[in-house]
Amino acid sequence: MYPPLISAFIHSMGLLRAFPTRQTSRDRLGRLLKELRPLTSGRELIRLGPEGDGGYVLPDDLAGIEACFSPGVSGISGFEQDCAERGMKVFLADKSVDGPACRHERFTFTRKFVGVTTDEDFMTLDGWVTTALPDSRSDLLLQIDVEGCEYEVFLSASDALLQRCRIIVVEFHFLDHLWSEPFFRIASRAFDKLLQTHACVHIHPNNGGGVLRMGGLAIPPVMEFTFYRRDRLLNPVPRRDFPCPLDRDNTPQATVPLPACWYHGR
Repeated sequence: MYPPLISAFIHSMGLLRAFPTRQTSRDRLGRLLKELRPLTSGRELIRLGPEGDGGYVLPDDLAGIEACFSPGVSGISGFEQDCAERGMKVFLADKSVDGPACRHERFTFTRKFVGVTTDEDFMTLDGWVTTALPDSRSDLLLQIDVEGCEYEVFLSASDALLQRCRIIVVEFHFLDHLWSEPFFRIASRAFDKLLQTHACVHIHPNNGGGVLRMGGLAIPPVMEFTFYRRDRLLNPVPRRDFPCPLDRDNTPQATVPLPACWYHGR
Protein backbone atom coordinates (compact mmCIF):
# COMPACT_ATOMS: atom_id res chain seq x y z
CA MET A 1 0.00 0.00 0.00
CA TYR A 2 2.91 2.32 0.83
CA PRO A 3 6.61 2.14 -0.13
CA PRO A 4 8.73 0.54 2.65
CA LEU A 5 10.26 3.84 3.79
CA ILE A 6 6.87 5.55 4.14
CA SER A 7 5.45 2.47 5.84
CA ALA A 8 8.27 2.48 8.41
CA PHE A 9 7.75 6.20 8.99
CA ILE A 10 4.01 5.80 9.62
CA HIS A 11 4.68 2.89 12.00
CA SER A 12 7.21 5.01 13.93
CA MET A 13 4.67 7.81 14.15
CA GLY A 14 2.21 5.30 15.55
CA LEU A 15 4.68 4.30 18.24
CA LEU A 16 4.83 7.99 19.16
CA ARG A 17 1.02 8.14 18.99
CA ALA A 18 1.16 10.63 16.15
CA PHE A 19 0.18 10.24 12.50
CA PRO A 20 0.94 12.46 9.47
CA THR A 21 -2.73 12.07 8.44
CA ARG A 22 -6.04 12.44 10.20
CA GLN A 23 -6.29 9.75 12.89
CA THR A 24 -9.04 7.12 12.90
CA SER A 25 -11.34 7.41 15.88
CA ARG A 26 -10.92 4.74 18.52
CA ASP A 27 -14.62 3.88 18.29
CA ARG A 28 -14.49 3.20 14.53
CA LEU A 29 -11.40 1.05 14.84
CA GLY A 30 -12.85 -0.79 17.83
CA ARG A 31 -16.01 -1.58 15.87
CA LEU A 32 -13.95 -3.08 13.05
CA LEU A 33 -12.04 -5.30 15.47
CA LYS A 34 -15.35 -6.44 16.96
CA GLU A 35 -16.65 -7.42 13.50
CA LEU A 36 -13.47 -9.42 12.90
CA ARG A 37 -13.58 -11.41 16.15
CA PRO A 38 -13.16 -15.08 15.24
CA LEU A 39 -16.12 -17.46 15.45
CA THR A 40 -16.08 -21.20 15.92
CA SER A 41 -16.58 -23.00 12.60
CA GLY A 42 -18.16 -26.12 14.01
CA ARG A 43 -15.35 -28.13 12.43
CA GLU A 44 -11.94 -29.21 13.63
CA LEU A 45 -9.12 -26.83 12.78
CA ILE A 46 -6.11 -28.23 10.93
CA ARG A 47 -2.77 -26.83 9.83
CA LEU A 48 -1.57 -27.07 6.25
CA GLY A 49 1.97 -26.22 5.24
CA PRO A 50 5.21 -26.11 7.22
CA GLU A 51 5.61 -25.69 10.95
CA GLY A 52 6.98 -22.15 10.55
CA ASP A 53 6.26 -19.38 8.07
CA GLY A 54 4.03 -20.43 5.18
CA GLY A 55 1.76 -22.73 7.22
CA TYR A 56 -1.86 -21.77 7.95
CA VAL A 57 -4.74 -22.86 10.20
CA LEU A 58 -8.14 -23.52 8.61
CA PRO A 59 -11.30 -25.61 9.11
CA ASP A 60 -11.12 -29.24 8.09
CA ASP A 61 -13.70 -28.86 5.33
CA LEU A 62 -11.74 -29.40 2.14
CA ALA A 63 -13.71 -32.21 0.48
CA GLY A 64 -15.18 -30.99 -2.79
CA ILE A 65 -12.89 -27.97 -3.20
CA GLU A 66 -11.69 -28.17 -6.79
CA ALA A 67 -8.74 -25.81 -6.68
CA CYS A 68 -6.52 -23.61 -4.55
CA PHE A 69 -5.55 -20.22 -5.97
CA SER A 70 -2.40 -18.82 -4.39
CA PRO A 71 -1.21 -15.37 -5.51
CA GLY A 72 2.14 -14.45 -3.99
CA VAL A 73 4.89 -17.07 -4.21
CA SER A 74 7.74 -17.14 -1.71
CA GLY A 75 10.59 -19.54 -1.07
CA ILE A 76 8.16 -21.96 0.59
CA SER A 77 5.32 -23.80 -1.17
CA GLY A 78 4.40 -26.26 1.57
CA PHE A 79 0.81 -25.05 1.92
CA GLU A 80 0.19 -25.40 -1.78
CA GLN A 81 1.86 -28.81 -1.82
CA ASP A 82 -0.43 -30.03 0.97
CA CYS A 83 -3.45 -28.79 -1.00
CA ALA A 84 -2.21 -30.66 -4.08
CA GLU A 85 -1.69 -33.84 -2.07
CA ARG A 86 -5.35 -33.59 -1.03
CA GLY A 87 -6.36 -33.70 -4.69
CA MET A 88 -6.81 -30.00 -5.47
CA LYS A 89 -5.57 -28.30 -8.59
CA VAL A 90 -3.22 -25.55 -7.47
CA PHE A 91 -2.76 -22.30 -9.37
CA LEU A 92 0.09 -20.01 -8.31
CA ALA A 93 0.97 -16.54 -9.57
CA ASP A 94 3.78 -14.04 -8.97
CA LYS A 95 5.70 -11.80 -11.36
CA SER A 96 8.70 -11.47 -9.02
CA VAL A 97 9.79 -15.13 -9.15
CA ASP A 98 10.39 -17.72 -11.86
CA GLY A 99 8.23 -20.37 -10.24
CA PRO A 100 7.14 -22.05 -7.00
CA ALA A 101 9.66 -23.40 -4.51
CA CYS A 102 8.87 -26.99 -5.43
CA ARG A 103 7.30 -28.90 -8.29
CA HIS A 104 4.06 -30.86 -8.29
CA GLU A 105 2.03 -32.34 -11.12
CA ARG A 106 -1.04 -30.42 -9.95
CA PHE A 107 0.75 -27.03 -9.89
CA THR A 108 0.14 -24.43 -12.61
CA PHE A 109 2.23 -21.26 -12.35
CA THR A 110 1.57 -17.90 -14.02
CA ARG A 111 4.33 -15.28 -13.96
CA LYS A 112 2.11 -12.27 -13.27
CA PHE A 113 1.00 -10.23 -10.29
CA VAL A 114 -2.65 -10.27 -9.25
CA GLY A 115 -4.16 -6.78 -9.03
CA VAL A 116 -6.83 -4.49 -10.46
CA THR A 117 -5.72 -4.39 -14.11
CA THR A 118 -4.94 -6.82 -16.89
CA ASP A 119 -1.74 -6.27 -18.87
CA GLU A 120 1.63 -7.91 -19.41
CA ASP A 121 2.50 -7.73 -15.69
CA PHE A 122 -0.89 -7.97 -13.96
CA MET A 123 -4.13 -9.90 -14.07
CA THR A 124 -7.30 -9.63 -12.02
CA LEU A 125 -8.36 -12.40 -9.67
CA ASP A 126 -11.58 -12.90 -11.65
CA GLY A 127 -9.72 -13.04 -14.94
CA TRP A 128 -7.22 -15.53 -13.56
CA VAL A 129 -9.89 -17.90 -12.25
CA THR A 130 -11.92 -17.68 -15.45
CA THR A 131 -8.86 -18.48 -17.56
CA ALA A 132 -7.71 -21.32 -15.31
CA LEU A 133 -11.13 -22.95 -14.84
CA PRO A 134 -13.32 -21.68 -17.70
CA ASP A 135 -16.25 -24.08 -17.27
CA SER A 136 -16.20 -24.55 -13.50
CA ARG A 137 -18.55 -23.27 -10.79
CA SER A 138 -17.22 -25.42 -7.94
CA ASP A 139 -15.86 -24.29 -4.58
CA LEU A 140 -12.36 -22.85 -4.31
CA LEU A 141 -9.75 -22.17 -1.66
CA LEU A 142 -7.96 -18.81 -1.85
CA GLN A 143 -4.62 -18.30 -0.08
CA ILE A 144 -3.17 -14.84 -0.62
CA ASP A 145 0.05 -13.22 0.58
CA VAL A 146 0.85 -10.27 -1.69
CA GLU A 147 2.65 -7.90 0.67
CA GLY A 148 -0.02 -5.23 1.07
CA CYS A 149 -1.78 -5.48 -2.29
CA GLU A 150 -4.45 -7.76 -0.78
CA TYR A 151 -6.78 -4.81 -0.15
CA GLU A 152 -7.00 -3.86 -3.81
CA VAL A 153 -7.35 -7.51 -4.83
CA PHE A 154 -10.41 -7.98 -2.61
CA LEU A 155 -11.99 -4.65 -3.51
CA SER A 156 -11.72 -5.44 -7.22
CA ALA A 157 -12.89 -9.07 -6.96
CA SER A 158 -16.48 -9.84 -7.89
CA ASP A 159 -18.99 -10.91 -5.26
CA ALA A 160 -19.71 -14.03 -7.32
CA LEU A 161 -16.07 -15.12 -7.21
CA LEU A 162 -15.68 -14.51 -3.49
CA GLN A 163 -18.86 -16.53 -2.92
CA ARG A 164 -17.17 -19.49 -4.62
CA CYS A 165 -14.27 -19.36 -2.15
CA ARG A 166 -15.24 -21.70 0.67
CA ILE A 167 -12.12 -20.76 2.62
CA ILE A 168 -9.98 -17.64 2.27
CA VAL A 169 -6.59 -17.49 3.99
CA VAL A 170 -4.91 -14.11 3.76
CA GLU A 171 -1.97 -12.36 5.37
CA PHE A 172 -3.00 -8.75 5.93
CA HIS A 173 -0.20 -6.18 6.09
CA PHE A 174 0.09 -2.64 7.49
CA LEU A 175 -2.63 -3.22 10.08
CA ASP A 176 -0.97 -0.67 12.36
CA HIS A 177 -1.84 1.91 9.66
CA LEU A 178 -5.52 1.40 10.51
CA TRP A 179 -5.00 4.32 12.89
CA SER A 180 -4.49 6.46 9.77
CA GLU A 181 -7.97 7.50 8.63
CA PRO A 182 -7.27 7.51 4.84
CA PHE A 183 -5.87 3.98 5.04
CA PHE A 184 -8.71 2.87 7.32
CA ARG A 185 -11.31 3.96 4.76
CA ILE A 186 -9.80 1.64 2.14
CA ALA A 187 -8.84 -1.30 4.35
CA SER A 188 -12.12 -1.38 6.27
CA ARG A 189 -14.06 -1.60 3.01
CA ALA A 190 -12.03 -4.66 2.01
CA PHE A 191 -12.86 -6.27 5.36
CA ASP A 192 -16.53 -5.26 5.02
CA LYS A 193 -16.67 -6.92 1.62
CA LEU A 194 -15.24 -10.18 2.92
CA LEU A 195 -17.55 -10.19 5.93
CA GLN A 196 -20.65 -10.04 3.71
CA THR A 197 -20.19 -13.69 2.78
CA HIS A 198 -17.51 -14.99 5.16
CA ALA A 199 -16.81 -15.03 8.87
CA CYS A 200 -13.39 -14.81 10.44
CA VAL A 201 -12.58 -18.11 12.17
CA HIS A 202 -8.89 -17.66 12.98
CA ILE A 203 -6.26 -14.95 13.41
CA HIS A 204 -2.54 -15.44 13.97
CA PRO A 205 -0.07 -12.55 14.38
CA ASN A 206 3.13 -12.70 12.37
CA ASN A 207 5.75 -12.30 15.10
CA GLY A 208 8.17 -10.40 12.87
CA GLY A 209 6.75 -6.93 13.49
CA GLY A 210 5.93 -6.43 17.16
CA VAL A 211 2.68 -4.80 18.34
CA LEU A 212 1.42 -1.22 18.20
CA ARG A 213 -0.40 -0.41 21.46
CA MET A 214 -2.53 2.71 21.34
CA GLY A 215 -5.93 3.84 22.55
CA GLY A 216 -6.41 0.67 24.57
CA LEU A 217 -5.99 -1.47 21.44
CA ALA A 218 -3.06 -3.69 20.47
CA ILE A 219 -2.47 -4.17 16.73
CA PRO A 220 0.26 -6.39 15.27
CA PRO A 221 1.22 -4.91 11.87
CA VAL A 222 0.92 -8.25 10.02
CA MET A 223 -1.54 -11.03 10.79
CA GLU A 224 -2.83 -14.17 9.09
CA PHE A 225 -6.63 -14.37 8.87
CA THR A 226 -8.77 -17.34 7.94
CA PHE A 227 -12.27 -16.61 6.61
CA TYR A 228 -14.89 -19.32 6.21
CA ARG A 229 -18.02 -18.98 4.09
CA ARG A 230 -20.99 -18.34 6.33
CA ASP A 231 -23.20 -21.04 4.81
CA ARG A 232 -20.68 -23.64 6.03
CA LEU A 233 -20.65 -22.50 9.67
CA LEU A 234 -22.15 -24.88 12.23
CA ASN A 235 -23.61 -23.17 15.33
CA PRO A 236 -20.98 -20.41 15.47
CA VAL A 237 -20.10 -18.73 18.75
CA PRO A 238 -17.22 -16.36 19.56
CA ARG A 239 -13.88 -18.13 19.99
CA ARG A 240 -11.91 -17.72 23.18
CA ASP A 241 -9.29 -20.48 22.69
CA PHE A 242 -6.29 -18.29 21.98
CA PRO A 243 -3.40 -18.87 21.65
CA CYS A 244 -4.26 -21.69 19.28
CA PRO A 245 -2.07 -24.79 19.74
CA LEU A 246 -1.74 -25.12 15.95
CA ASP A 247 -0.09 -21.72 15.53
CA ARG A 248 3.64 -21.49 14.89
CA ASP A 249 6.00 -18.51 14.94
CA ASN A 250 6.89 -17.01 11.56
CA THR A 251 10.36 -15.87 12.65
CA PRO A 252 12.89 -16.69 15.40
CA GLN A 253 11.80 -13.55 17.27
CA ALA A 254 9.69 -13.65 20.43
CA THR A 255 6.19 -15.08 20.08
CA VAL A 256 3.41 -12.52 19.62
CA PRO A 257 0.12 -13.90 20.98
CA LEU A 258 -3.14 -12.58 19.57
CA PRO A 259 -4.06 -9.55 21.70
CA ALA A 260 -7.29 -9.97 23.67
CA CYS A 261 -8.97 -6.98 21.95
CA TRP A 262 -9.20 -9.12 18.80
CA TYR A 263 -11.23 -11.90 20.41
CA HIS A 264 -12.26 -11.21 23.99
CA GLY A 265 -14.55 -8.22 23.65
CA ARG A 266 -12.40 -5.87 25.71
